[in-house]
Amino acid sequence: MANTKWALEPSHSEVTFKVRHMMISNVSGQFKKFDSTVETDGNDIATAKVRFTADVDSISTNNDQRDGHLKSPDFFDAATHPQIVFESTSLQPVGGDAYKLHGNLTMRGTTRPVTFDVEHGGILNDGWGNVRAGFTITGKVNRKDYGLNWSALTETGGLVVGDDVKFEAHTEFVRPAQG
Repeated sequence: MANTKWALEPSHSEVTFKVRHMMISNVSGQFKKFDSTVETDGNDIATAKVRFTADVDSISTNNDQRDGHLKSPDFFDAATHPQIVFESTSLQPVGGDAYKLHGNLTMRGTTRPVTFDVEHGGILNDGWGNVRAGFTITGKVNRKDYGLNWSALTETGGLVVGDDVKFEAHTEFVRPAQG
C-alpha cells in the first residue's frame, strides 16, 4: 500500500503541559510553535510513523520572567538546545480508539525511550477535498531524566518545581484527498 503523508493543522492543534509548583498547585504552559508529521500505509493508523518538534523558545506560561527562566541553562537551555524532538518507533493498538505510542524523546541533548497514550478521534472527509484525522496524546516525563535539574526548596523543605511534567496534545492532521 502507498505511503500516506499527513501534515499537522496548527490552527486546530495545541500542546500543553502542567508541573507541580511548591507541591500545592500546578503551573500550566504551552508551546506556541510546534510541528508534526505522520506517515501511514494508506489510512491504517496502526502503521503510523510520527515525528514531532517543539521550539523551546516558544514556551509560554503567561509569565515572562518564568518563561525566560525555562529557556535559560537552568532548564531547557534554548540557545544550545532549541528543539524538543519525538520520533516514534511503533504505535500499538490497545482496544477501540486507544493506542500506545512508543518512541524516543530528545530534550536538552538527552534522548530516552518513552510511551504515550493516544486516543484516535477519527478520520473524515472535510468537504473541501481533504481528509482529516484527529488525536489526543497524553503522557508524563520526569524532567530530571533530561537534565532539567534546577530546583529549590521552600521554607518548609518542599520542592518549588515538581519533577514530573504532564502533557497533553490535541492534534489534527490533514492530507489532500487522493483522486
